[in-house]
Amino acid sequence: MRKKDDTVRYTAKQIKARVEHGEDRTNWRKAKAMTGRKLEASIRADVDDVRGEPDWTKAIMGVPAPKDHINIRVDHDVLEWFRASGRGYQTLMNNVLRAFVQSRQDSSSDKR
Repeated sequence: MRKKDDTVRYTAKQIKARVEHGEDRTNWRKAKAMTGRKLEASIRADVDDVRGEPDWTKAIMGVPAPKDHINIRVDHDVLEWFRASGRGYQTLMNNVLRAFVQSRQDSSSDKR
């Protein structure tokens, strides 16, 4: 994987020195002011925190099919819309394409 131009790398020694000089980005005042009740409320409000039994109804057994690597040209606004969803936007694009293919397969089987 190619290095990104905006990635800054530090050694463990450099990180330790930065922390000792107060150069970390942690808001310690906010962290120390957090009460147990506020912390629990924050955890409950996290939509990504899954509680309870997972929904296994859409689970598929087996190893997923391998993916093909391709280069594709996509309209800028379409790509930006997917990128705005954050990490995993390529998986999201794949899922949208899969849903489209499945909808076409379902409709073509109805015509038989």
